[in-house]
Amino acid sequence: MILVEKLNINGIPSLHIVDKEIASKQLPFVIFVHGFTSAKEHNLHYAYLLAEKGIRVVLPEALFHGERQEGLHHKELSFRFWEIVLTTIEELNGVKEFFEAKKWIDIDKIGLAGTSMGGIITFGALTKYNWIHSAVSLMGSPYYQSFARMQIQEMKKRGIHLPISDVEQNKLIEQLKHYDLSLQPEKLGKRPLLLWHGKFDQVVPFEYSSQFYDTIKNKEYKVEFLADEKAGHQVSREGLLRTIDWFETHLKLQVITSK
Repeated sequence: MILVEKLNINGIPSLHIVDKEIASKQLPFVIFVHGFTSAKEHNLHYAYLLAEKGIRVVLPEALFHGERQEGLHHKELSFRFWEIVLTTIEELNGVKEFFEAKKWIDIDKIGLAGTSMGGIITFGALTKYNWIHSAVSLMGSPYYQSFARMQIQEMKKRGIHLPISDVEQNKLIEQLKHYDLSLQPEKLGKRPLLLWHGKFDQVVPFEYSSQFYDTIKNKEYKVEFLADEKAGHQVSREGLLRTIDWFETHLKLQVITSK
């Protein structure tokens, strides 16, 4: 039986998903981060399939989303996109430490994944945390600075008044440099990374994933890229199942069967 449990981790509403028969054991662990304007519950299908493989999963709620929402309109939320991204990256370590303190996880078998904004967060977290063993970015972008500039240009093109000055915009973009994996791919090291992206994505451009992959594919990195020829900004079932297989393979599981 797969257990779905509500937890509050350092003020972060989260869902904990695990096979009930092995819930007390130290297990491989995956943190899965949802997308922009989404919520933790929307990724339960990933968590369920991972839990069936004997992996412990946590779905944390991002700032201003789901149970943490503060009634912000979409435009207001958009203005705070990078605040949400950077806050979530900082919060990931506390989530990991919560499970580590309970001795529920194998600290040498920790994965991180996310969709859209969650995929962007995954890239940024890889620049900061060595405890991430393997990762999957679904529809994400490692190009923090380029993506931020694109967002600003799009808003200006639509006549949207930005609540920060040009100087503040440049300061933000400079801050993002520290989390931009495209500028420091060496921080990935030998950690396995899977990229999935739909070619017709109109939210997070496909080119961000394809360009990053092309830049590093012939170097000493364990990176695979799954390009979907038909998909837009929605992960296909193939992408879902490949994510499950990726973590089953790269977290080096011994298959655990419930009795």
